[in-house]
Amino acid sequence: MTKVGDDFLNVLGLGGLDGTIKTPERFARAWQYLTSGYDVDIDSLFTVFDSEGYDQMILLKDIEFYSTCEHHLLPFFGKASIAYIPRDKIVGISKLARVVDVFARRLQNQERLTEQIAKLLWDKLNPLGVAVVLEAEHLCIKMRGVEKQNSKMKTMALLGTFQTDAKARAEFYSALK
Repeated sequence: MTKVGDDFLNVLGLGGLDGTIKTPERFARAWQYLTSGYDVDIDSLFTVFDSEGYDQMILLKDIEFYSTCEHHLLPFFGKASIAYIPRDKIVGISKLARVVDVFARRLQNQERLTEQIAKLLWDKLNPLGVAVVLEAEHLCIKMRGVEKQNSKMKTMALLGTFQTDAKARAEFYSALK
């Protein structure tokens, strides 16, 4: 083990425990994975197709995500729902889930994560509207501070038609149920 690894374990009071000998290396690999979203070429994620005239809302619900709070380095996790109304392009459905994963695998706050997903879809697809809702549980509020176990945070980003048309927005919210 390296001196840094030994020091790390000693600070935590874990030095000399057999189960912790490789902890610094496992920790480093875990953080590489948890922050791997910085290394992804976003353009490589997109496979777009002609919408062939389809102009109704497309919604993918309950996309699981795991992220890390940039303020406390603790996890937050939940589900994302993404809707868009195509103008002339649609995207492969798995790409919506991949976009969520790429941005979630960065040090984040939930508000920025929501906006990044919405803005990317807006820029890449040129749709009539984009709506993104994230609902997440944050361990920084469960494990420390106010210790509120049942709290969930919901963030939304509405662009285009979903922002300006109450009927489209209501249809989106209804479809989320």
